[in-house]
Amino acid sequence: MSLLSVVRDVCAVVGVNPPTTMFGSVVSPRDQFEILSLANEMAQRIAYDVREWTQMKSFATYTGDGVKDRFPLPADYLRMLLTANVWPSWMARQPLVYISDTDEWLMRRQSQVAVTISEWTLLGTNMLIYPVLPSGHTVSFAYLGKNCIDLRAPNGDQNGYSDAFVSDLDRFMMPERLLKLGMIWQWKANKGSPYAEDMGTYTDALFMLAGSNKPAPVIVDNLPISRNATVALPWPNTWGVPAP
Repeated sequence: MSLLSVVRDVCAVVGVNPPTTMFGSVVSPRDQFEILSLANEMAQRIAYDVREWTQMKSFATYTGDGVKDRFPLPADYLRMLLTANVWPSWMARQPLVYISDTDEWLMRRQSQVAVTISEWTLLGTNMLIYPVLPSGHTVSFAYLGKNCIDLRAPNGDQNGYSDAFVSDLDRFMMPERLLKLGMIWQWKANKGSPYAEDMGTYTDALFMLAGSNKPAPVIVDNLPISRNATVALPWPNTWGVPAP
């Protein structure tokens, strides 16, 4: 469902004349301007503030050259995942040590503290890594992207991603119904109209989607598994007890 389709559905509920376009060469009417602003705000609110949706997660990998000690964060970087680590290629089960305090990072570099496990921190729009990555060595991490809008060309083809709508054909990365329901209750709240029931409908849809967005993995062997795993048969018989 395109942005224009979502907006027209919202207008049908809140009592606003549906627009023929959200973008034009002339000054937009006040309602149209407010609806576009609300669409961007609600899309970003859902994508950034609710949970770490699988649709918004990305991976990044840096390759060392023996010289660089910092690497630019990805162009679509919003923040690290809440449980993210930076994983080196040469020590697959031991992540790099995160130094959260900038002053501590500076102190450790100035005093040339010897480290047995490489360290990393964030500074500005860069990730700093110490010691310098040897040539050919890599580090990888997962992060939350900021581009929650699927851009569409005039013919409907995919045309990149953005953090805001730029055309009538653009699509929200999450289910558009959630965007529609969120816009309806927030529009009514902004205008001083009763909105409790609409917010409840939105919240129900939000919780249902959030709960199904990260299914628990199933254990089928004794390999390293996620903390969120759910035990299921078959399970390896390691205790010498005859299987039922």
